Amino acid sequence: MTASITVEHISKSYVLGARQRETMLRGQLSNLLRAPFRRKPPNEILWALNDVSFSIGQGEVVGIIGRNGAGKSTLLKVLSRITYPTSGRIRVNGRVASLLEVGTGFHEELSGRENILLNGSILGMKRAEVAAKLDDIVSYAGVERFVDTPIKRYSSGMRLRLGFAVAAHLEPDILIVDEVLAVGDAGFQKKCLNTMEGMRNGGRTVLFVSHNMAAVENLCTRGIWIDSGQVRMDAPVHAVIQDYMRTFAAEQSGSIDLRTFEPRRGSGDVRYTAIEFLDAERRRLDVIRSGDKLVVRLHYIANKALPNLNFGFRISTEMGTMVTETNTRIHNVELPPLAVGEGYLDLEVDALNLLPGRYYLTAGIATMDGPPHDVLDNCARIDIESADIYGSGRTIDSRFGLVFFPQRWKLDGVRYA
Repeated sequence: MTASITVEHISKSYVLGARQRETMLRGQLSNLLRAPFRRKPPNEILWALNDVSFSIGQGEVVGIIGRNGAGKSTLLKVLSRITYPTSGRIRVNGRVASLLEVGTGFHEELSGRENILLNGSILGMKRAEVAAKLDDIVSYAGVERFVDTPIKRYSSGMRLRLGFAVAAHLEPDILIVDEVLAVGDAGFQKKCLNTMEGMRNGGRTVLFVSHNMAAVENLCTRGIWIDSGQVRMDAPVHAVIQDYMRTFAAEQSGSIDLRTFEPRRGSGDVRYTAIEFLDAERRRLDVIRSGDKLVVRLHYIANKALPNLNFGFRISTEMGTMVTETNTRIHNVELPPLAVGEGYLDLEVDALNLLPGRYYLTAGIATMDGPPHDVLDNCARIDIESADIYGSGRTIDSRFGLVFFPQRWKLDGVRYA
């Protein structure tokens, strides 16, 4: 099999705390005068990638998975030549189209039409080739009314749809996509997956990064797990996903200590310290059953008295499909500035409508419409046990789906023999 991408001992480092070099004479003189009075902290070297090697054959569809901050996006930027490796070598055989962030490669002042032509020329296509596909691109993205409007006027969803349409329709040999399913509605996400599946069937190479494990397993045949800047596993996708998901969360118990949980993102001004699963009388639960009343107690520590905080969490399946998300904001709970120190919030669930199975909880704290203070991906594992939900003496299990609804049968209209 001809190799589309060959990566040989790639490493990429960043210097944390390094100052941008001053090029103006006035700035150089100012820095010189301040230098005796300023203590320069030692620079810290961060290795985003460290000795990464693999080869991807022509026509392979490969899922790149890993936690946030593991180095996935850096790897794709290196492969797309947006940034260059500190050491190592990459060989790419064919034309590459990348969609790494919403609006990547677009010029803000140019219209949608002009940006399509610009992207085509960057990929080495003739203007006539791009013009022949322009109508299909615009229709696919659903931006017909706005094709002559400057990109800076587009919403994030419009940018995403146009960016993916351009990347998919200009016939690249290699398509690199980073979290395209994180933005956009369900219909567009399905369209994206169908397009990438068509590219796979057409013999093109696709690199796909996503936290949606169900989408990765459905689309890809091979998985590469990046952990702390290194390849931890490279194998058939199902095996990689299984081993990757086993690393999430400690064994479930009624109380989960989050003080030392890593990795976590955010300012750290307010942090989660623990999660407890309690019954309606606030007694700790070690077994959670379908249909039970449940109290999720979120313990925190506030290092600053911040106003307008939003506490919440989402629950996902083992494959990364989000089942539900809740937070104080959607309940219109307005929190005044918290006192510095420890506290907790309780979320009361009248009936846990999840069917038996394994789920993961991701918790977050942020300022309303502001930056995150603490984000912990898949920090708690929840094993839901079966129960006699309907009082019939029969239990239901995962074969019945993900959720159940409080329900009853009425037979008033049945005619008997």
